[in-house]
Amino acid sequence: MAAQLKVSRRKTNETPLPYTASPPYLLWSDIRLVLRYAWALPMIFLPLHLRRTSSLDELQLSFQSIVSVLVHLFLAVFQLTFLLSLPLLAIFPVPVPWAIVYIAACVAFNYAICMTVLNGFERVLQSQAPVTEQPWQRKERWFYINGIACGHYWVQNNIDQLSYSFGRRITGVHNRTAGILFDLIECLIQRGFAYATDDVRRAYVLLKDALLDSSVEKVVLVLHSQGGIEGGLVIDWLLDELPQDLLHQLEVYTFANAANHFNNPVDSCLTPAHDSFRERMLPKRRSIKYIEHYANADDPVSWLGVLQFANIPNRYLGRLFVRPGSGHLMNQHCLDNMFTLGPDKKVLESNAFMDMKVEKSSDRDALLGRESLTPAGGLDEPDEETLSPLAQSAPVFQNGTPLAGQDYTKLQVKDFSRLWQYRNGGSPD
Repeated sequence: MAAQLKVSRRKTNETPLPYTASPPYLLWSDIRLVLRYAWALPMIFLPLHLRRTSSLDELQLSFQSIVSVLVHLFLAVFQLTFLLSLPLLAIFPVPVPWAIVYIAACVAFNYAICMTVLNGFERVLQSQAPVTEQPWQRKERWFYINGIACGHYWVQNNIDQLSYSFGRRITGVHNRTAGILFDLIECLIQRGFAYATDDVRRAYVLLKDALLDSSVEKVVLVLHSQGGIEGGLVIDWLLDELPQDLLHQLEVYTFANAANHFNNPVDSCLTPAHDSFRERMLPKRRSIKYIEHYANADDPVSWLGVLQFANIPNRYLGRLFVRPGSGHLMNQHCLDNMFTLGPDKKVLESNAFMDMKVEKSSDRDALLGRESLTPAGGLDEPDEETLSPLAQSAPVFQNGTPLAGQDYTKLQVKDFSRLWQYRNGGSPD
């Protein structure tokens, strides 16, 4: 029997610290979380599937990819040795000036390797895929912020694959890598202290300018891994700065999101005179109209981010799609499996994940005495829902009678995914 998914309201039994808690407490909580899942970190790169990689995959057997992997391996050993040496500076009587020189030299060496071999000095990249934009697509702006360990070459491949997949030109804000371990430390600092690096500020300016541009009707932000942390910070700033009608033009789609929160407040409220039970249960307009999160179930970075915090009510807004599988890399493990490209660089109309069957139910429907299934196109304001494995589908009943209308057992993930409707230059609107 084909694998199937069930959509259900997220619930939680244990609540982590709120993301507004004391930064040192948040940092310590995140360190413990990382240590708990440290054994699984190699799963970030698995499965390898080296014989099946495409020309845009991170682990393809090309010269630039091999160099990137070897440099990251070297930096991982170097950084681990450096971090383990720091306590020795306190244990042994090393003069403070020499300790400062040692630390500065190690950091400078690491920076030089990353900038010259991995990153380059270009901060904003443009997709180079040969796509032909339709006239109505010129009113859209698509942006991407990458995750950890991505040098210039991998980020360029990310935005090129996104461009092929969705038939748009993509602007990439390069979140430059400092090596896997230093990137992880930066993630913890960004999450705990809401620290905005230069790429966060650069992305904020680009998105704000696009939203304020009267010729632009839609702004789409795609985030991966650490990019989810940075994108979340950008969104927090935009929520403070821009009017709601402009924010409603923004759509956000994340992959393997490493953030500890994702805000999307309701932009209006009911007066007490209209606060009836039914009205309280009806959808309310949120500031950002569409947010979708995509994650692999066995991705340890998603365990630290979206899959760790999505159970907390009103903390991780947006619809969550969980694919059974492992791997964290944007192209090789996310896009290749969820938006699979064919030999002609067009998204195939069928893949194992998007063809999974789903059954949808929500707490709101239950409270109103009904259970229903609805494709994504029929929802103006999607609920915050999670897709999780379901052993088998079953008919949906109301008061003991099967619901009339469409055959609900045939609904698939693609029926709920708005991003899927953008494939190959299409549009859900």
